[in-house]
Amino acid sequence: MSARTVFLARLIGLFILVQVSAMVVHKQAMVDDMTGLMRDRPLLLIVGMIALAVGLAMVLAHNIWSGGALPIVVTAVGWIFLIRGVLILVLPADTLARLFEMVRFGELYYLYVAIPLVLGLYLTWAGFYQRG
Repeated sequence: MSARTVFLARLIGLFILVQVSAMVVHKQAMVDDMTGLMRDRPLLLIVGMIALAVGLAMVLAHNIWSGGALPIVVTAVGWIFLIRGVLILVLPADTLARLFEMVRFGELYYLYVAIPLVLGLYLTWAGFYQRG
């Protein structure tokens, strides 16, 4: 297992776990903030640029599609950030708002918390404990 893969797994895993903790503690604020973000095009532009930069950095530094689950998951996370950043930047604001409404973020909130929780737990565990 490469040192870069282990580092990124730890970094992303811990980042996600802290983010999920905040989401659990502040549910209504998170729902309100995400709803507000979808209506704030300048802020959405900044979020899209950050996601694009993070995604590009991860894909350029770690585009590994073999060697076990951990490197593939780390690479997939990078591609997800990259694709999300591009979509935020190129899709019209009204399309993004409709997509946000379609996913029913407020209604399915705990599902949207559970998915990154599982991902964060796996990446943290694999990054710190798995021998490769």
